[in-house]
Amino acid sequence: MGKNYIDIENDQGATLRYRKHANGRGLVAHGAKVHPQAHIEAGAYIEPGARIGAGATIARGAWIEPDAVIGEGAHIEAHAHIGQGAAIGDNAYVGVRTDVGAGARIVRGARIGDDETVAAGLTVATNPKGLWLAA
Repeated sequence: MGKNYIDIENDQGATLRYRKHANGRGLVAHGAKVHPQAHIEAGAYIEPGARIGAGATIARGAWIEPDAVIGEGAHIEAHAHIGQGAAIGDNAYVGVRTDVGAGARIVRGARIGDDETVAAGLTVATNPKGLWLAA
């Protein structure tokens, strides 16, 4: 195929087709929707069904699983993992090597620090300094 596509085999032996995002060169799977004004750095993976909003930044080595939603202006740091069906609100920040579980919700403007783990299905809100607020 053309030089803009890369085929990668997944854990189940199926081949997934990725394209390089024009704004940042990260890999976006067929079926994912990434806004043209988002920035996907090299080495980042966006899986099928994921949606990335305008102005969002996905740093190198980050992995966005299927059906995850990243809001406008959100920032996902290097080597972060966003689980299947998780939602990151507009202008939220997810730190380096942070793991956001499947179906978790990070509210608009929240700040999740480096090396944190957000359990599957959990909803997290923070104050401006990143301290988690009681739900």
